Amino acid sequence: MKFFYRLYERIFGRAEILPVGAGRAERGRFGESRAAAFCKGTLKYQIIARNWRSKRDELDLICLDGKVLVFIEVRARDALAPVSGFHSVDGKKKKALQRASKSYLRQMQNKPKHFRFDIIDVALTEGQAAELRHYANVPLFSKHYHPAP
Repeated sequence: MKFFYRLYERIFGRAEILPVGAGRAERGRFGESRAAAFCKGTLKYQIIARNWRSKRDELDLICLDGKVLVFIEVRARDALAPVSGFHSVDGKKKKALQRASKSYLRQMQNKPKHFRFDIIDVALTEGQAAELRHYANVPLFSKHYHPAP
């Protein structure tokens, strides 16, 4: 089954329906791909980077919403999971995201005046289209935090 799915992807592009029997890594890639398409198509964000890494930390998506820099965490989870993707971002994960975001801001030559953190929760059901929920401006930074010039 995976062979046909990969062949379909090569010919027609990424499928919009999660294939039956998809593994954990494939589900994650599918969720991130759907989230990126959602950001670009529906939200009209400009995607700057995908899977940006800083040492051990990673930012799934970095986008521009007008002049606002947006760091996005994508949480692809089973639609019947007891905890939603939004609520699965715990304190430990927020610290890692904060470290990665600050690292990204430090390496920028022209620091943005405004930036924020969003979560996109991708609810997955095999053989069906993903359901996406966007949570904008999730608290991650102190309101007094500003990147050094």
